[in-house]
Amino acid sequence: MTKFLQQEKAHELFKRYQGNPILTQEDWPYPTNAVFNPAAVKLNTETLLLVRVEDMRGFSHLTVARSPDGFTNWEIDSGPTLEADQNSREEKFGLEDPRIIWLEEQKQFAITYVSFSEGGPVVSLAITKNFSTFARLGALLPPEDKDACLFPRRFRGRFALIHRPIVRGEAHMWISFSPDLKHWGDHRLLIRSRTGYWDGHRVGLACQPIETKEGWMVFYHGVRMTASGSIYRLGLVLLDLEEPWRVLRRGMEWLLGPRANYERVGDVGDVVFPSGAVVHKETDQLHLYYGAADCVVAVATANLSEVLDYIMSSPEV
Repeated sequence: MTKFLQQEKAHELFKRYQGNPILTQEDWPYPTNAVFNPAAVKLNTETLLLVRVEDMRGFSHLTVARSPDGFTNWEIDSGPTLEADQNSREEKFGLEDPRIIWLEEQKQFAITYVSFSEGGPVVSLAITKNFSTFARLGALLPPEDKDACLFPRRFRGRFALIHRPIVRGEAHMWISFSPDLKHWGDHRLLIRSRTGYWDGHRVGLACQPIETKEGWMVFYHGVRMTASGSIYRLGLVLLDLEEPWRVLRRGMEWLLGPRANYERVGDVGDVVFPSGAVVHKETDQLHLYYGAADCVVAVATANLSEVLDYIMSSPEV
């Protein structure tokens, strides 16, 4: 495949839903400033989103929205589903940007999210069976850290976590390991930002890792700094199935970037920030849920097999 055809294919993989944005501040049953950056999971026959909701103080909490088709007829909890524990220094300034996976070993959902502590943003973990009651397991790693998600199973007896610490002022993606979801170590640099590219300023995890026959598809956001500010776009890498610290392939192009008005104009312009995905194996469809311009929730769809073909045709690392 020529470079031109590769780039053309990359930009055609995802199609924006014509009814975007699917959730806005106006849809909410209580006063909010913005709704964005949702985690996503398929629960029975419904799509469940755990949406970041920013209040009028500038603090965020998380609220569940459910839909039978993942596009319309959303039922939104009447109040915050998971909000900051004001008695906890870890969550003093709110909760942000969740990701969800099903931990088969525990028969529970695991939610990683960002807690804003007095010392800065930290990665926290909560588990639930029903999205109405939650057990908080606390902070996993020290600040400053964001954009985290667990893998749904162990590797060589250990849990694995992708996250984005700030190290020496640099923002790359790392992977860390734990025997018990509490003590973390064996920290390894996983995906670097690329000087000069569209993801040259910083990178961070997008939605939860997606297991395929070829490896783990890991979507990430990349940031480029311009004279008028930053631009957030979507990229893709492929990790080894049994050794997820090994990056097999990395796409050169972004797959989805700000183009629609609701992605370019908002509280933070020029932002496409995917944080949740639902795979419909029966139809080979991938629904990617994202925050647009830090204001609304949108969704884009793709054929999973075509996305996999794209990353398999991308350069080996």
